Amino acid sequence: MKTLTLLRHAKSGWDDPVARDYDRPLNGKGKRAAAMVGRHMRTLGLEFDQVVASPALRVTETLDEIVSGYGRTLAPVWDRRMYLASAATLLDIVHGLSADVDQVLLVGHNPGLEDLVLLLVPDTIDPHRDAVEDKYPTASLAELAFDVDAWADVVAGGARFSRFVRPRDLDPTLGPDAD
Repeated sequence: MKTLTLLRHAKSGWDDPVARDYDRPLNGKGKRAAAMVGRHMRTLGLEFDQVVASPALRVTETLDEIVSGYGRTLAPVWDRRMYLASAATLLDIVHGLSADVDQVLLVGHNPGLEDLVLLLVPDTIDPHRDAVEDKYPTASLAELAFDVDAWADVVAGGARFSRFVRPRDLDPTLGPDAD
């Protein structure tokens, strides 16, 4: 059994005049949301054998805030392929994971993460899948389970949705209409 948890970076600041998208930092709401999700991850007792993350600034800052709430160190493998990756690239990364790791956290960007969830989870009646199809908000966490022994055996439609947590589910002030 393998568990893949996908975390979209927290809300970033569009009003910060940075030269490159890659260097966009989190805004205040994003920092609050990431710390809240980290606390929730601790409450759920989530653990990871490996963390793979985009090295973009908004992802590194998201992980800093997650760790502050989670209370545990995460030692990500920074993978440039994760930056604005498509679902196909993300699936290649998953297929390349070592078979001896069972619980993996991928931290990256949309639309790739959303597209990966929709690719991996069968299109059946599932409230979590429906929610992701509607929108995969910033700082949201999707957990997928696979009945496989090796990551190379992960296939489209082969996942079971375990949970989908959005910041607004934990604190309504972190919803789309609140600053």
